[in-house]
Amino acid sequence: MTDELLDGFLNEPLNESLDELLNELLGAGPFSLAQKEKKPLLTAALARLTVHHYENCPQYRGMLDAIGFDPRRLADYHDLPPLPARLFKELTLKSVKDEDVFKTVTSSGTTGQTPARIYLDRATAALQQKALVKTVSAFLGSARAPMIIIDCPSVVKDRRMFSARGAGILGFSIFGSDRFYALSDEMKLDVDGLTAFLAKHRGKRILLFGFTFMVWRHFYAELKKLPAKIDLSEGILFHGGGWKKLADERVAPAVFKAELRAATGLTRVHDYYGMVEQAGSVYIECERGHLHASVFSDVITRGANDLAVLGFGETGVVEVVSALPRSYCGHALLTEDEGVILGEDDCPCGRLGKFFKITGRLKNAEIRGCSDTYASKF
Repeated sequence: MTDELLDGFLNEPLNESLDELLNELLGAGPFSLAQKEKKPLLTAALARLTVHHYENCPQYRGMLDAIGFDPRRLADYHDLPPLPARLFKELTLKSVKDEDVFKTVTSSGTTGQTPARIYLDRATAALQQKALVKTVSAFLGSARAPMIIIDCPSVVKDRRMFSARGAGILGFSIFGSDRFYALSDEMKLDVDGLTAFLAKHRGKRILLFGFTFMVWRHFYAELKKLPAKIDLSEGILFHGGGWKKLADERVAPAVFKAELRAATGLTRVHDYYGMVEQAGSVYIECERGHLHASVFSDVITRGANDLAVLGFGETGVVEVVSALPRSYCGHALLTEDEGVILGEDDCPCGRLGKFFKITGRLKNAEIRGCSDTYASKF
């Protein structure tokens, strides 16, 4: 995008210019654009968002001014300075008026950690939900399905201010036509309720959602003890929230899937990578075991010492960018995860865009995923 074209684009009202771009991305399908087609669209959206946040968030403007970065000169989103995700624990980084905030989401954290606070207006929340629907539907299909939530119902009680765990449950709940919470508030498996739910929906595809450690410890481990096998062969499981605790217990992803299949017949299992600071921009594991960036977002790996952009196959600090955050400055974030980009547009599963894997947490980084923070308390 030339400077002249970018100036004209940035002078348009935010809602008009960004909506036009996002409508093009939404209409394209979440994994249908090759990187060379996606990159200029995503750069334009991120350029517009950067100017918006610069003009409406004093803290963000101060940070860009301090490093001499001109938000109107962004020609490639790889050049956009990412904010460390942990800044949301320390600063109020919102770009809307207080009266326009209708929901505040907090990040997961262990006892003693300060949670990140993400401020959502209605437009941002609606956009995140729309992108989530598009992305997950590419794996699940468009029809809603009976849903087993491998968690307890109390975690979603306060919808005005809830945790990343509750936000994840509510986000995926929109895909459920009939929802059953498999665990009590004491995190005990409701075997009778589960049996009745499966009998009610016999022969139907079943959607399951949960956080990785909870699926393993409170669902799989309890089902394995039962004298009769619970049949979930028609199911599809989405799980996320980190692997640290299970890795410590030597439970690798391949073991996780194999054990679930042996115990329940479940064959369709998809891990996903995401964070409350970029809700809606989820990276879902394909059938080949690769995490995929959708058209709404992208992943960059950077050198730990100089933050230089790394090439394919090089392990570095993971940066995530997203065209969705309008009400807060979460469009380019440096995580505390390490990962490696495996390729672009050529995953054997057929989905276009970058695909990658997460290799672990940076040394001395806080535990923060929903699964890992719960496991540390457990």
